[in-house]
Amino acid sequence: MINSIAMMDFYHLAKQKELNIIDVREAYEYQMGHVPHAKNLPLSGLGTYKLELSPENEYYLICQSGARSENACAFLRDQGYQVVNVLGGTAAWPGELMR
Repeated sequence: MINSIAMMDFYHLAKQKELNIIDVREAYEYQMGHVPHAKNLPLSGLGTYKLELSPENEYYLICQSGARSENACAFLRDQGYQVVNVLGGTAAWPGELMR
C-alpha cells in the first residue's frame, strides 16, 4: 500500500516545515511551474536519481495529477525508501507555483 496525503494537508504541512519534495514530471513540465522547494527528479530517470536519496529521509512525491508520483512511490518504496504520494498533484496546489 502506498502512503498518500491529500493536497490541502500537504499544502498546510509544507507551509509549516521544510519537506523533501520530489517532482517526478519531466524537466519541461517542472519548468512550467512547480511547488516551492520541489526538486525535479523525473520518473523516466528515477532509477539513476535514487542514488541522490537517503533511506533515512521521508520524501513527498508529486506530479501533475498524482498518477506518475504513485508509480514513483511504488518503485522507491520497493527499494526501501520512505515515500508519500501527494494526491491531486500540482494541478491541485492552491498556492502559487514557482518557475
